[in-house]
Amino acid sequence: MSHWLDEPDVALSRQQHKALFQAQGRYLRRLGLIVLAGVLYYVWFFARFGIPVDQAFDGMRQISRYILRMFVWQDFIHWPFRYYFTQIAITLAIVFAGTLTATFIALLLSFFAARNIMQGGFAGMVAFLMRRLFDLLRGIDMAIWGLIFVRAVGLGPLAGVLAIIMQDTGLLGRLYAENHEAVDRSPGRGLTAVGANGLQKHRFSTFTQSFPTFLSLSLYQIESNTRSAAVLGFVGAGGIGLIYAENMRLWNWDVVMFITLILVAVVMAMDAASAWLRRRYITGKPVPAYKAP
Repeated sequence: MSHWLDEPDVALSRQQHKALFQAQGRYLRRLGLIVLAGVLYYVWFFARFGIPVDQAFDGMRQISRYILRMFVWQDFIHWPFRYYFTQIAITLAIVFAGTLTATFIALLLSFFAARNIMQGGFAGMVAFLMRRLFDLLRGIDMAIWGLIFVRAVGLGPLAGVLAIIMQDTGLLGRLYAENHEAVDRSPGRGLTAVGANGLQKHRFSTFTQSFPTFLSLSLYQIESNTRSAAVLGFVGAGGIGLIYAENMRLWNWDVVMFITLILVAVVMAMDAASAWLRRRYITGKPVPAYKAP
């Protein structure tokens, strides 16, 4: 069997590219040190905070029991399907109301956080404070916001909507602002040259260029919130999470699996809709060929 390079060729290549092979050796040594440090960290972590071996095996057996119970649906025809689907619809309503509201708020505030728009002494301070506000809002988890608003406005979907608005405003506002800062400034200079004011320049230059990313981020956040909104029900903020909590407490793992499958199907449908919107408004449809009459 012939080799791609013979030994003399390899030796000659090492002599001709000595610096390259030395750099490769340093890279491999650094990689080895990183891997060793990771292994030592895991050894220390499990030795310090780990669980006993018998408890680990007992937990694995319990998980196996839960998984088996998920696929044995007992008394399926008598389940309250109308109640389940109503709660799923409430969850979707919470997600859309919270995410769409946060999208519009974050879009408006993102222009005040973009440093290529807010230039100068006072404007720069406004941009700095707005970015810190975004850090504060997104630094608190959605479940924590849910607990806060459950205490403030009571149990129900309103607390879930407000929790999504608070977290998504911080997250999307920061992402939108960074996207505004990454746009090409040449179209804005052209608009300024023809007499456009600041609002027109940012509308037809900055936002026009950042719109594809704006749409992609907004659609992704709707999908992400659909997956994570079930947690809000655990804290009393409405939706399907309450059913999750009740059936987990009662060991009705078949109901948990059924609701999980429904939510997965909903997320898949939303992903297909998002893909269509991206093709429609970002990549665009191909122009149909002209046909002579």
